[in-house]
Amino acid sequence: MSFDYDLFVIGGGSGGVRAARVAAQEGVKVALAEEDRYGGTCVIRGCVPKKLMVFASEYAGMVEDAQAYGWDIQAGSFSWDAFKGKLHAELDRLEGIYRNILKNNGVESFDQRAKLADAHTVELADGTRKTAKHILIATGGWPTVPEFPGAELAITSNEIFHLDALPESILIVGGGYIASEFAGIMNGLGVKTTQFYRGAQILRGFDEEARNVVAEGMAEAGVDLQLNTNVTEMRAEGGKIRVFDTHGKEHLFDKVMYATGRAPNADNLGLEDIGVARGGNGAIVVDAYSQTAVPSVFAVGDVTDRVNLTPVAIREGMAFVETVFKGNPTSPDHDLIPTAIFTQPEMGTVGLSEEEAAAQEAIEVYSTSFKPMQQAFAGRAQKVLMKLVVSKANRRVLGCHIVAPGAGEMIQLAGIAVKMGATKEDFDRTVAVHPTMSEELVTLKTPVRAT
Repeated sequence: MSFDYDLFVIGGGSGGVRAARVAAQEGVKVALAEEDRYGGTCVIRGCVPKKLMVFASEYAGMVEDAQAYGWDIQAGSFSWDAFKGKLHAELDRLEGIYRNILKNNGVESFDQRAKLADAHTVELADGTRKTAKHILIATGGWPTVPEFPGAELAITSNEIFHLDALPESILIVGGGYIASEFAGIMNGLGVKTTQFYRGAQILRGFDEEARNVVAEGMAEAGVDLQLNTNVTEMRAEGGKIRVFDTHGKEHLFDKVMYATGRAPNADNLGLEDIGVARGGNGAIVVDAYSQTAVPSVFAVGDVTDRVNLTPVAIREGMAFVETVFKGNPTSPDHDLIPTAIFTQPEMGTVGLSEEEAAAQEAIEVYSTSFKPMQQAFAGRAQKVLMKLVVSKANRRVLGCHIVAPGAGEMIQLAGIAVKMGATKEDFDRTVAVHPTMSEELVTLKTPVRAT
């Protein structure tokens, strides 16, 4: 049977575009459909604009530091309009790059929604049908807001980049990295910021000592962090939002942003009709090679809800091409993925938390907490944490956790060592780069505790 395409990709985000490009470079005929903007969550409404907002929010503190270092400079006011204009121009530029990547590699693009009609047929929104030997779903995820009275008054991370003006006050609901990052951003931009989290501590699932240092730093910087607290009801009130919490208290905010979860973007794609299985949260169920229950249909990225990170979606897309078009069955490696959380203070982590490691085997914990030189001199230092979790049996470093300015940059390099199976003695043999914060990782001599 002949098909219109060898591969049809649904979704123009990081995973879908990478798979389409790499497959096309193998000489196969590829098409891609995207109903919204090319670049997906990461480029358009996630990592990229978020990191630019983090940068913008950190300048107020830098001015204070500069004054402490002898510079006669004064902070002016922050212009949201000026920043937003540049931000959206940059996102437009990046979207253009994504479109050109596809065009320059001979991928045919359709700017409309697509769904599956059968195992080898895609139906576009205008009714056109296209056939393909293989179909790859890379439709990502979408933020969700739970149901409660007044839920429709909330915004999500999708809308935060498009605010007409910065609010005077904001409530951010959630304790994950998206909620915690935006609490730091809005606080840094001068917005009176409150964060509610229903649990005992933010950043659940990360190393407990590290998340405690992050939470302390956020509170110190001015975020009103209210733990064991949730919203029961919201009401519009004269252009503001009245919020009722689980402790019976009432609050008034200009904006309320929910960052309590994301759901796989897999509804109304025709999956159930053709036998593609979905998990309890709606994720597309795939095997180790990203293949669904229908052999011609594959899925990568957040829509599969495996590890919801942009570089992981890209790796999954490349592994898919290796498997299907290069005759080299490749399973994406989800083990020991380094990651950064751009909270303020920033956190970088790779491997097991102390709690996870201790549940598996006997460990030693090496950690140190101190005030970094640059900020300490300026008199506004937040604590830095450098931590290694080490196996007693084989001395391998099972986890590395950093809370510090530039932690994301540091953890990328520490991640190489941990991925290679470095031992504590390998770290010890490495000469310190002085004076730096990260030198502490190779000068930790005595465990602070063991299990």
